[in-house]
Amino acid sequence: RDLADPARFRQRLDEVLDLHNFTLKHYLGAEPVDGARVADEALALAERIAPMVADVPALLAQAMARDEPLLFEGAQGALLDIDHGTYPFVTSSNCVAGAAAAGAGVGPQSLHYVLGIVKAYTTRVGAGPFPTELHDETGIHLATVGKEFGSVTGRPRRCGWFDAPALRRSIQLNGVSGLVVTKLDVLDGLPTVKLCTAYRSGGRTLDLLPFGADAVGECEPVYEEMPGWTASTVGVRDWDALPANARRYLERLSELVGAPIDIVSTGPDREETILRRHPFH
Repeated sequence: RDLADPARFRQRLDEVLDLHNFTLKHYLGAEPVDGARVADEALALAERIAPMVADVPALLAQAMARDEPLLFEGAQGALLDIDHGTYPFVTSSNCVAGAAAAGAGVGPQSLHYVLGIVKAYTTRVGAGPFPTELHDETGIHLATVGKEFGSVTGRPRRCGWFDAPALRRSIQLNGVSGLVVTKLDVLDGLPTVKLCTAYRSGGRTLDLLPFGADAVGECEPVYEEMPGWTASTVGVRDWDALPANARRYLERLSELVGAPIDIVSTGPDREETILRRHPFH
């Protein structure tokens, strides 16, 4: 809204720059920011931005009154959430499903279905605890076939076996209604596949990811091994057309975390999808 009032925008910008320019000049030894130039550049964009400014909560309420389907998409993994993730190895915001209500301005009771997206194996970018991480040929296979590189940073992702305790925590935090399991095809050709069913830590068995990075770092995975499959799952669009062992793997995954698998992704194309239950139906 400040961009719609140039005089107020310049006044507020000057107030902010008083502090930050003092820090730049006296603490960091850097050149101060030219407030007039910043204001001119920002205000030049005002005409383009103005048509996109609206009362979003009101528009969403009107759409819901017309029974129009709405889809809110979150970014980053639930366990990177600033409050509920593996702190301090987290992002700077809330990325659990409940943040959709606060961020968009709708009541939480309006979120009728929460689709949890999870890979058929586990990945992590950057530092932080990772109980099921693999440093062997299987880990290399997952990273290579899965093209596991950060979409923004380009950093290689760390790869490991599926982690049920971590997913249980995510399902709990988000109130997940159903799962979409992606990259099933990356597991094609592995002679055996493993699922982490629990952790061992301090002489105890844990079924749920513990709170905080230090506690997670002390966890050792408890694995269940299953036979792999040699037939390709790439592009399969029907559940019954999957290799029998791939179906058993998915069924066991669902059983371990207590959530149904509503969608399975079998390739990068949007059509390479098995739809078992439609989120809007």
